Amino acid sequence: MLTKFKQKVQQLLVSQARTVHKIGLTPNGVTAIGFALSSLAAVAYALVSQTQPLWLLVAVVLLMASGFCDTLDGALARTFQQATPFGGFLDSLLDRYADAFVLAGVIISGEGIIISPTFSLVAGLAALASSFMVSYSRARAEAAGIKMESVGIAERPERMIVLAGASLAAIFWLPALGIGIVIIAVLATVTVLQRGIHAYKSFDRKRKV
Repeated sequence: MLTKFKQKVQQLLVSQARTVHKIGLTPNGVTAIGFALSSLAAVAYALVSQTQPLWLLVAVVLLMASGFCDTLDGALARTFQQATPFGGFLDSLLDRYADAFVLAGVIISGEGIIISPTFSLVAGLAALASSFMVSYSRARAEAAGIKMESVGIAERPERMIVLAGASLAAIFWLPALGIGIVIIAVLATVTVLQRGIHAYKSFDRKRKV
């Protein structure tokens, strides 16, 4: 849903892209920085505890900074004609690792428990698996020639916003983190279903042509 908004934001980041270009950073370099920030966010999530809830604030700051880099690398690539097939591949690959690390950090912390520890663990694993399937469904469909960008209610930007919002709420009420993970799992699963339906209809139209 926010993919089109992200594209508009990238158009507004031309001045920042020029500044980054002047100091010698490439789009792949910005992508790598974003991944490093996501990895640090994952560590911060893993350190969260009832006695150390402020690690959530650190995690959110790092997560949002990584999201900024994820937008800036595209703006930089387009502004200076540095977009390459490998750059797109690297960006997608590191995004998947970043998603896995961040959700794994939340699971490892064992905090934000709702209903029971087992339920929270299952919810975390469901959020991780469904997030990967959102990306896989797009890659598989686009390999078959079906455009999938912006299809579905919870692409990566939406999931990051839900996690960030839940994390901020969890500073004051820790179970909010677990609720956020459940919301991510549900929204990501719905997104996969939406993409499945979109792909089916697209394949059906191609068959009838």
